[in-house]
Amino acid sequence: MDILRGRQKEADRGAAVQQQQPTQAPKQTRSYSVPKVAPPKYYTYRADPMRLVSISEIKDPVVTGAIEPVESAGEAENAEVASLDTGTASDALAQETSVAIAHDDPRQYLTDAKVRANDDIASALEQYYSNGGALIWVSDGEITPAAKNALKVLSNAAEYGLDPADYQVEEPDLTMAEDDAAREKALMQFELVLSAEALSYMQDAKRGRVDPNRISEFHDLQRTPVDLSAAIEGLEASDDVTAFMEDYNPKSERFAELKTALAKIRNSDEYVEPIVFSPGTYMHPGEDEAELPKVVKAIWRKSPSEFRYDHSDFFANYNGETSYTGDAVELVKDFQRSQGLYVDGVIGPKTISAFDVETNADKLEKLVTSMERLRWLPDDFGPRYVFINQPAYRAYYHDDNGESFDMGVVVGNPTNQTYFFRDEIETVEFNPYWGVPRSIIINEYLPKLRANPSYLDQRGFEVSYNGRQVSSASVNWASAPMVDVRQKPGPSNALGQLKILFPNDHAIYMHDTPQKKYFERDERALSHGCIRLSDPKKMAAAVLGVPEADIDAEIATGVNTPVEVPQQFPVYVSYFTAWPDANGEIQYYDDVYDRDMYLERAFDAESDARQS
Repeated sequence: MDILRGRQKEADRGAAVQQQQPTQAPKQTRSYSVPKVAPPKYYTYRADPMRLVSISEIKDPVVTGAIEPVESAGEAENAEVASLDTGTASDALAQETSVAIAHDDPRQYLTDAKVRANDDIASALEQYYSNGGALIWVSDGEITPAAKNALKVLSNAAEYGLDPADYQVEEPDLTMAEDDAAREKALMQFELVLSAEALSYMQDAKRGRVDPNRISEFHDLQRTPVDLSAAIEGLEASDDVTAFMEDYNPKSERFAELKTALAKIRNSDEYVEPIVFSPGTYMHPGEDEAELPKVVKAIWRKSPSEFRYDHSDFFANYNGETSYTGDAVELVKDFQRSQGLYVDGVIGPKTISAFDVETNADKLEKLVTSMERLRWLPDDFGPRYVFINQPAYRAYYHDDNGESFDMGVVVGNPTNQTYFFRDEIETVEFNPYWGVPRSIIINEYLPKLRANPSYLDQRGFEVSYNGRQVSSASVNWASAPMVDVRQKPGPSNALGQLKILFPNDHAIYMHDTPQKKYFERDERALSHGCIRLSDPKKMAAAVLGVPEADIDAEIATGVNTPVEVPQQFPVYVSYFTAWPDANGEIQYYDDVYDRDMYLERAFDAESDARQS
């Protein structure tokens, strides 16, 4: 760990900076073990622990008048409840106390009920029922209509992307009760179980079934708080339990569109004929291609209605010809463009993959995981925001009072994944320096520096040690010292001409790049974690609220200049493998980081804990 931190024991460590700088780097003949900075990791998900709800005593609140001492056997004793003289009692003297419930109150059997819940829910139930909370699901020895409605909500949880098996409640068979006491015990067991599962549903609906920060270090999201005391009191007071419970689900248009797609697929018994292409298929414009009809059919199946409308003449007139020319080539190019693929009209593995041969089961999984992830974010993104969807390789700028647009992005590679978090955009920095992260220095540059200590000098990087600029060749790289390295502004700078900052613990931001050809690739998980923009000047102009000409003028100075945005607004760096497009149609994306798989494992862990 000392090596990783750039430390050794003082007695054994060579000087970090040599006193004499050699004019030529000596040839390195000694071999060194190369330390590594480990990337963030995925966890084995740990579900919320469950415990028994413990209701040891139940008391009803009572509003009384002033409590007067009662004389008994010559001694003063305090009565639990004073008698009230309605003619003389004053509101000013009224106070609240509590009394034990009557011996024939069925709530007494809540103390015998055996119900497990997570600690938040168990505490809310204990608080409510121990302090005289009224029965919600039982009245006059019978199960109420409200209980029937609540049970229906729980059984229909799958409509909202939840798992009904997590909220199972069985109605008691009251005909099997031996006596009134047994009947009341069964009803109180039902009362407490249904309250626990209703709260569990409402908590999940509001904040999600799983805690994303327990899935991996790549998640950094504050979990949405749920006021469970207000929730249970609302259940008791509500005239429409169904609406009250379901109202805890997200209300955004995006969630509604995902929910609609989920229902459509689940209710569809339509058989989708697979479209299979011969292995190694490549189709080039100008050639006769026997499989061209499959291409046209696949594009029709994959494309949204707007795309079909734009090419309606072609689809209407196509009769199965195999000559891959003219409008057929333009159709494929437009499809490639719409999918963020390299636009050349050549139909190879990437284009065929984009035809989307996913099964309905695949789509259902992506819809459910996306509905869960929406619960991790605010229901209302705000009137102005930037939304980055990593699997789509797109960034979306939204402003209710102005233009909205989107552009391609490059995100982190699978080893250096981009995080999932929310922050506030604060600054646009022109002609930026690039401060090289410690992980890159250790994992990528250190082996080169040990072979050639002048490596950074030769490439125009600045090296600082203890705040003093030094030559790269003067540093003892064998000790992996704690030095600061940055790249000066210029055309070859890794951040290009500008970066857009939303300060966070992960050193992630949006920026320009000199590697423009990356945006021609189909898969763009290529960076060290930051978000590279295909049109950074347009984004910077929108963020600052100025014309693009002002952006060009600032860049032209060549001077490193940070400019604060006039008003901070949110950026959502997110991960959705199913997401509605501008027309409300769901687009499905590859799970580039396998995060759907890890989320499914978290679902399973939560269900195992709840159902065991």
